[in-house]
Amino acid sequence: MARVSLTPPRTLLFRAMEWYSRRTYGKVLDPGRALAHNPRVLRGDLRFERSVARWNRLDPGLKALAELAAAGAIGCSWCMDFGYWQSVAHGVDRARLQAVPVWRESELYSPLERDVLEYAEAMTVTPPAVGDDLAARLRDRLGEPAFVELTAIVAVENLRSRLNSALGLTSQGFRDSCDLADAPPAARTGDV
Repeated sequence: MARVSLTPPRTLLFRAMEWYSRRTYGKVLDPGRALAHNPRVLRGDLRFERSVARWNRLDPGLKALAELAAAGAIGCSWCMDFGYWQSVAHGVDRARLQAVPVWRESELYSPLERDVLEYAEAMTVTPPAVGDDLAARLRDRLGEPAFVELTAIVAVENLRSRLNSALGLTSQGFRDSCDLADAPPAARTGDV
């Protein structure tokens, strides 16, 4: 249960964010509703996220795995739900996304993907536990620009996940909507 009301004052900024959110995501995102209680925080977050969306040196599939690994390590169900939905929409393999919580036991991941998942988890623990060997392997394979972006996106996901978890935000059902899109018609109606 959210620790702040998800019905903030209907300021012009909130109404604009609400319109954009519905148009882009099909519903108003709960983090936006929560942050709208402080318009400066909401405005700063929106500008920041627009900037993050323009980063392009890291492969989108690796980025998705890193974000989900960090969100999973923190336990943010909202971020796991939205991240899965967004990654599927961008063509990331569902099986790889679904196996993130058990990536160590899964055979789905390449050595590079395993290093990315390990790095995201190592960055997320407090204090961070990133080893020099792991960082060197990633830097050598990805190149310095993509390695810096990987590091930054894991830090950003830590911000998102910790904020959403502390505010008590939980899944909004995004994952369910993309999983249902591929289900047989009988499964969608519950006739299975």
